[in-house]
Amino acid sequence: MVLRIIVCKTIIIFTEVITIAAQKGTRSQYRTNRNITAEEVRLIGTDGTAIGIMSVNEALKHSEAAGLDLVEISPNARPPVCRIMDYGKFMFEISKREKEAKKKQKTMELKEIWLKLGIDEHDINFKIKNACKFLADGNKVKVSLSFRGREMTRTQMGAEVLERFTEACSEYGTPEKDPKLEGRHMIVIIAPKKQ
Repeated sequence: MVLRIIVCKTIIIFTEVITIAAQKGTRSQYRTNRNITAEEVRLIGTDGTAIGIMSVNEALKHSEAAGLDLVEISPNARPPVCRIMDYGKFMFEISKREKEAKKKQKTMELKEIWLKLGIDEHDINFKIKNACKFLADGNKVKVSLSFRGREMTRTQMGAEVLERFTEACSEYGTPEKDPKLEGRHMIVIIAPKKQ
């Protein structure tokens, strides 16, 4: 019987620890109502007008009279600035603004195209068409030309192939730098033109 009670208590304690950890993860950066630790605060009303400097208890009375929450907006100010507002609505508007900002961000990918020194005319035209499509979508294109065996002595021919490639893509993008030899690969990165 005693063993059972101990097991139950540890389960209860364990679940309490989990709920506290979950609350810490979702807790926001704003302190509200009774969680405000400062003794005096500068209070701002619901319409944005400054009410004045007062104790936290008086500010809580003002917020309770309005039927809203007291939210600490600027904790580093002296005295901290608190505002009377609907906290749930405030957090919803913040999350909505963050989502809108995330939508407006544009991520740019780096697409890679591989060429060989003895590439045929049709093959290079096909790869140019793909590169132009990538650049039109707003992505960067990394064009790599690999040298095999004795082709390393013909790096000038490789530079000419890459030069021809960048000229064909010049309508959609411009090379960031001249072709650069890295080991057995010659690389050029083409960035899309700004529209």
